Amino acid sequence: VEAREAVPRPKLPEINRARGRVGVEYNTIVGRKGSAIQSRQVALVVRMDMTRIGGTYWNFTGYWRGRLDSRSTSTQPLTVNDLINRTYHLGLFYNNPNSRWAAGIGRLYLPWASSLDTLDGGYLARRIGGVVTIGMFAGSTPDPTSWSYNPDRRIGGTFVNFQAGGFDSVRYTGTFGIALSAIRWHAEREFAFVENSLFFKRALSLYQSLQFDGPSSIVTPTDIVRSQPGVSRSFVTLRIQPLSRLSFDLSHNYFRDLPTFDPLLVSTGLLDRLIFQGFSGGVRLDLPWRVGLYGSAGRSSRTGDTRFSWNQLYGITFGNFLKTGFRTDLRYAKFDSAFGRGDYRAVSISRQIGEGLRWEAIGGQQNYFSPLGQLSRGRFATTTIDWFLGASFYIQGGYTWQRGDQQNYDQWFTVLGRRF
Repeated sequence: VEAREAVPRPKLPEINRARGRVGVEYNTIVGRKGSAIQSRQVALVVRMDMTRIGGTYWNFTGYWRGRLDSRSTSTQPLTVNDLINRTYHLGLFYNNPNSRWAAGIGRLYLPWASSLDTLDGGYLARRIGGVVTIGMFAGSTPDPTSWSYNPDRRIGGTFVNFQAGGFDSVRYTGTFGIALSAIRWHAEREFAFVENSLFFKRALSLYQSLQFDGPSSIVTPTDIVRSQPGVSRSFVTLRIQPLSRLSFDLSHNYFRDLPTFDPLLVSTGLLDRLIFQGFSGGVRLDLPWRVGLYGSAGRSSRTGDTRFSWNQLYGITFGNFLKTGFRTDLRYAKFDSAFGRGDYRAVSISRQIGEGLRWEAIGGQQNYFSPLGQLSRGRFATTTIDWFLGASFYIQGGYTWQRGDQQNYDQWFTVLGRRF
């Protein structure tokens, strides 16, 4: 035994493992049909997966894209790509199985309460025994797909998490916490949040999140509005998978306040979890020949409605469309809820050509109407190409055409970077 212990052991593969991409992006936007919009931008693109840095338990993972210079005009509207870039995550995380401490900093989710949406900030947590974890977090809210999106909002709070069970049988995790949000350092609201998950192998999962607001005062130009305490948002979903190819889900969504997410992202599908209000049910069926069918429908339940309205979403995915190697997804949604109504149609097509070339195209059309006065009609099409030059370098190029009610403009961007 002593002889075996003296034999040098190879370093674990996850220690100092670094994979990723780093690139420089050049972006131009040119207005059409008399528009004066013109812009040129240079951006840095980073995709990282670094584990056990320097033999420690720090990991650096995620994706980030940031402009290195400003826009040429302050009146230029945001594009779909601009908004989607803000939904990415990149962070430095400490996760040591032999330590009671855990930490993270960057653009990330709070691991124990993802319902708080993306944070630009960090968290610090400590495990107590094998069941309880307590911690605190703070940061800003940069994600435009958040229900209450505001780039000037700051949020901070504390939480306690309980975990029990295992992945082979029944597993439960629950998080309870309190938080305070502020806009430009002026207190906005105090709220408590709850997030619970219950799993039974792969056959059943139950998820519930809820936020309860305390009383608050909002100063308007003419008065001080005091809101009463109550549930501001709630989401419950039950998913059952009786067969490997068949799954059902039943959900209930409730929001007390009107949203502030960017409606330009409706047609991308990133807001599907928010545009349904009330009860809804869905099904997904994986057929032979790599064909998948999915859909959901629900009836909205807004206070004061004289009639109910149906929310619908349908889609079909072809993993190998007509044996051409193209992956195709077609989607249609129609929604009517307290914050607005509308519909969208979208299609995405992608093709992997060998090991070094990948092509993807996305197109869509949306109509969005809101009682807040927001009106959005638009069409867009985006195509991108990834070309990997051997093991070290890659080139990525793309073109976006976007047409709305007020602006028509084109976008072209290229990326040259290094893989490692």
